[in-house]
Amino acid sequence: MRDAGGRAAVAARQQGTVVPVWSRAARAALLACLCATGLAHAQIKIGQTAGFSGPAAAGVQEITDGARLYFDAINAQGGIKGQSIELISLDDKYEPQLSAANAERLIEQGVVALFLSRGTAQSQALLPLLSKHQLALVAPSSGAMVLHQPFIPQVFNVRATFQREAARAVQHLATIGVKRVTVVQVNDAFGNDAGVGAIKGLEAQGMKASAILRFDRDKPELAPLMEQVAKAGVEAVLFIGPSYAVVQGVNALRATGSKAHIATLSNNASTDFVKALGENAHGVIVTQVFPYERSSNNPLVREALGLAKARGRNELSPAQIEGFAAAKLMVEGLKRSVKDVNRASLLKALEGVQRLDLGGVELHYGPKDRSGLDFVDISIIGPDGKFWR
Repeated sequence: MRDAGGRAAVAARQQGTVVPVWSRAARAALLACLCATGLAHAQIKIGQTAGFSGPAAAGVQEITDGARLYFDAINAQGGIKGQSIELISLDDKYEPQLSAANAERLIEQGVVALFLSRGTAQSQALLPLLSKHQLALVAPSSGAMVLHQPFIPQVFNVRATFQREAARAVQHLATIGVKRVTVVQVNDAFGNDAGVGAIKGLEAQGMKASAILRFDRDKPELAPLMEQVAKAGVEAVLFIGPSYAVVQGVNALRATGSKAHIATLSNNASTDFVKALGENAHGVIVTQVFPYERSSNNPLVREALGLAKARGRNELSPAQIEGFAAAKLMVEGLKRSVKDVNRASLLKALEGVQRLDLGGVELHYGPKDRSGLDFVDISIIGPDGKFWR
């Protein structure tokens, strides 16, 4: 059987021309030469491991869509130094062990950074690989304090911490006159982390939690807890947990007839969360860590909406804005990379970012600080199923 070079030579001879017959080794050498001189099309590989299936799937898909929206726009403009950005996304099913295994695969494929991991335990599973391979983790979609303190030089956070979100939710409840708040949290690293923020927020308002109730992530049995909450007559419940559990808890609480205010964190700021709540969505308070996705006055949102509308999409979700902002940081690092874009040059470039305007919100880094944005806002799900601010 003739290879591609042999078939090309036969075709050329039939047309009265003569071309050399290249061996596979010769063609490989030519391709390597073209790559070295920048004449062959090259790609900058970015690796993502996240739960595209499992309990966080809807939010993961939305945040990734937002990132791809910006990457596609950069590629349409010629990419970075003539190279297009390729986001390689692997499904870890929201399982930490699979997160680490996926990251190993991505590293073997030559990614220059890891990007937009989702979940506290899932992002923690990547940390040993960062130091080992001197690889950046850019914009993990987690506000876990463990990604902020102690300082990890390879982690570049964008969103605010869960603790700050929880404290802001409590502050809002206090401003509307709530005095009795029960905290219902998942009994894992995420829940315990955000729970600390809730307690700090209550203390700042001169309040104490009426109760702190914990539930199992894998087997959330929230109906009995909600009966307890309803009997106690609390004025508000702060739910800290994954969307499927919070949905179960909200529905169970409303089934008791309770009219208590309900608040939760931005990990549940997805359209799928609203749909799952159904008629119980209206009035639920959700913290947000990026500017209002419907505010065309904000430069970040205006840019994202402009690109989305060019694709026939008239609106974006909060999660998509997060992905878009994360992609902007990644591209800034790639643009600042000196000469060749590789793991070392990208890491150094990101370390040089001190103040970066993402579009109406400014990201701050320091020699021993990768906290990112300090932005937290409050939204309420309206009767139309949209997040209103």
